[in-house]
Amino acid sequence: MSMYNPPHPGLLLDDYLGGISIAEAARRLGVTRATLSRIRNGHSSISADMAVRLGLLFGTSPELWLGMQTSYDLWVELQKPRPQVMAIAS
Repeated sequence: MSMYNPPHPGLLLDDYLGGISIAEAARRLGVTRATLSRIRNGHSSISADMAVRLGLLFGTSPELWLGMQTSYDLWVELQKPRPQVMAIAS
């Protein structure tokens, strides 16, 4: 499986926020500024709940946000060493 290095979805928040501050976006999302800052800086993942909220805030689908998070999470996991897994023969 070949994957590129996808960005954490939080790093794309600035593109979506335009001129809206993190504090204002957090207020509109119903979360603390610290919560949104952790996501924006790539220190927290986007949950299903947050994906729904971001979708409502930006007029996008929750699947967009969860898809970006899943791609990022898979890429991170694929970088880690792991024991050999023996496939089940079919």
